Amino acid sequence: MNEQEILKTVDDVIAQGPFRPTWESLMQARVPDWFREKRLGIFTHWGVYSVPAYSNEWYSRNMYIQGSPAYTHHIQTYGPQKEFGYKDFIPLFTAEKFDAREWMELFSQAGAGYIFPVAEHHDGFQMYKSRLSHWNAAEMGPKRDVLGELKQAAQAKGMEFCTSSHRGEHWFFMGHGREFDSDIHEPMAKGDFYWPAMPEADNQNLTSQPCPTEEYLEDWLARTAEIILNYQPRLLYFDWWIQHRAFKPYLKKLAAFYYNCGHRWGQDVMICYKHDAMMFGSGIPEVERGGFAQAKPYPWQTDTAVARNSWCYTDSLDYKSSREIICTLIDTVSKGGNLLLNIGPKADGTIPQGDRKILTDLAAWMQVNGQAINGSRVWRRSMEGPVSIQEGQFQDQQELTYTPADYRFTTGHGAIYAIAMQCPADGCFTVESFADSRGENLEAFHGIISDVTVLGFQHTPITWRTDARGLHVTAPQVHSDFPVTLKITVE
Repeated sequence: MNEQEILKTVDDVIAQGPFRPTWESLMQARVPDWFREKRLGIFTHWGVYSVPAYSNEWYSRNMYIQGSPAYTHHIQTYGPQKEFGYKDFIPLFTAEKFDAREWMELFSQAGAGYIFPVAEHHDGFQMYKSRLSHWNAAEMGPKRDVLGELKQAAQAKGMEFCTSSHRGEHWFFMGHGREFDSDIHEPMAKGDFYWPAMPEADNQNLTSQPCPTEEYLEDWLARTAEIILNYQPRLLYFDWWIQHRAFKPYLKKLAAFYYNCGHRWGQDVMICYKHDAMMFGSGIPEVERGGFAQAKPYPWQTDTAVARNSWCYTDSLDYKSSREIICTLIDTVSKGGNLLLNIGPKADGTIPQGDRKILTDLAAWMQVNGQAINGSRVWRRSMEGPVSIQEGQFQDQQELTYTPADYRFTTGHGAIYAIAMQCPADGCFTVESFADSRGENLEAFHGIISDVTVLGFQHTPITWRTDARGLHVTAPQVHSDFPVTLKITVE
């Protein structure tokens, strides 16, 4: 279908309901049941920007900002932008070693229940087959329907297929290329790779000018609807700029169309959003590189990357430790959230060794402790101990140093899980939240503990008892560099 045919389909589907393009109606949508069971997803940032592999995934913007490190690097490495522009990386993006099945094997072993490949990033290159633009991976570069291959491989492993669009920011993303003699210049028409390359917006001003035009917003709506129609994602993720006022009527329309499509498919679907871009309750709130200090009574998700300084593969990644990633997963789930962990494949389609190491360590930990994560729920307390995250976005620039007194709690599968964020060196665990409680303190634990085991050490001798200070577990043979889970069974 062409753009007009897609837009007519959007109108027809909305007309049939049950969802209407109003917040009141969209708030009736249900979070998919599986999202509460599968608590770990894998994000992938992979595209043309993976070819230069310099600094981060914003290379397509930064290489046109005069005086920036990326601008200088580009000239020194590839030549002037008017002779070798961003579009000239596309033939180099051949993805010759890309194997979707191998990716899914790694992701599923790590305990992931869903995937979130980026369908289109700010650079405007579509990683899927499209009739709206020839600048897509099925016609150029890899000449493969990357999104389609990932969906097929994910479903074969029993994983939910989701996807994201970062197209909104393309309105201004290439605009700096117009400021000097580059390959981004007039005439420029709708459908061109760099179009519209407008002056960069004030990202914090939700009414900034020049704002996206009707022509651009209809293109955004049609591109997103094409993904929905052709790939039927179970969740849809938008990056940050859709909170701009100009997007609001189109966002509501897109959400109504998408939720109605889910109704037709017999599936609950939902949009993940940032920065209050949608009315609370009409989608899943997203926290980028951060989280909450306390448990929330609603589903939410944090997206973070294996590296602090980039979402895509580069030659200068500042990797987090496997331990930090595991602790982030635990802390997030204990507070009712899901972790969307980003992996950045190389341009040839291989998973870098640094990413692979984290996935392998995560797989080993999840094989032992996964029951405390997947299918779990928030307990009456989410945590105890002196160390807590700083609430909000972009709080992952330094690893937290947990102590043996720090625990995170989940419940599920007929048990309560107390996860020691730092395994005590002497194997002596004390969990204050399970102290013997007498009297009228309704906040205290009043249950009867029947058994305590340490996941992964079920055949290791341990002793346990409770007193007024807490639950004491003595397990001198238990040692681990990663968090350790106490499984507590009650009568």
